[in-house]
Amino acid sequence: MITELRKQHSVKKIFGLDDNNCNMILETLFHGENLLILFGVSTVLFLLIFEVGYRIARERQTSIDEATKAWFTAIYSAILAMLGLLLGFSYAMAQQRFEVRKQLVVEEANAIGTTYLRAEWLPEPYRGDVAKLLRQYVDARLPKDLDSNRSIDELVQNASVLSERLLDQMWVRAVEVAKKDPTPVVSLFLSALNETIDLHAKRLAQFQNRIPNSVLLLLYLFTSVAMLITGYGSGLRSQRLVLPIVAMVVLVSTALYVVVDLDRPEGLINVSQGSMIRLQQKLMASTEPPAPISGQRTK
Repeated sequence: MITELRKQHSVKKIFGLDDNNCNMILETLFHGENLLILFGVSTVLFLLIFEVGYRIARERQTSIDEATKAWFTAIYSAILAMLGLLLGFSYAMAQQRFEVRKQLVVEEANAIGTTYLRAEWLPEPYRGDVAKLLRQYVDARLPKDLDSNRSIDELVQNASVLSERLLDQMWVRAVEVAKKDPTPVVSLFLSALNETIDLHAKRLAQFQNRIPNSVLLLLYLFTSVAMLITGYGSGLRSQRLVLPIVAMVVLVSTALYVVVDLDRPEGLINVSQGSMIRLQQKLMASTEPPAPISGQRTK
């Protein structure tokens, strides 16, 4: 066991790789700024792998009997079935994370709106201060500068730091007003603000909750093997059907692209920020919280 670990360490040392370097390479590969490059590279790579398998089969075609071909067909079907299973499993993981991110946007918008409504019952100057901070908070929670040279991770990190700073300022004012005026109304405001803080943490955690790079790597490896076996099978039949093979490669590459893109917080498939945008427009429409309406029921 110890000898095997030493061998693995030696191999990593020879190639100049360690766990951090491997993770950085996989992160750049699967979560880079432009996934269209990954799509193009994957398509070309799979076509080349197919051609390699085809040429290998053409060279060995005369040495393979019918029984071996039947055995090969069974292995090929099993590999394709496993690839389909992995694709479905990976898509389900990405889709689930996408739906959670979408739901959290709506929940956070509702929590901020509730906090804003309950802030109208606070005494001055806390009422105006909290309302101003909430407007700034909503503005900070919306994605910006996506066309800049900075990475998505850096933009999210900067937005998170600003959001946490605003939340800390609101919490300080909430504690102050609770000490001066410990009423049930203030308690309701604290509850709403606490939910807003919790949802900020949940959205940040969900941003970091992605499909493990090892799963994506396994998916690409299975696809590569499937393309190699497909090319090998075409060589055994002395047929290189270009159109069906190109269609298969493009479809598989597209499926892989959708899985990776769904797993990203920002890409061609984005979570709608409509709830936050509508809330921002509502809060920016006035310079202070709306006046209490007689008979209005607070959340």
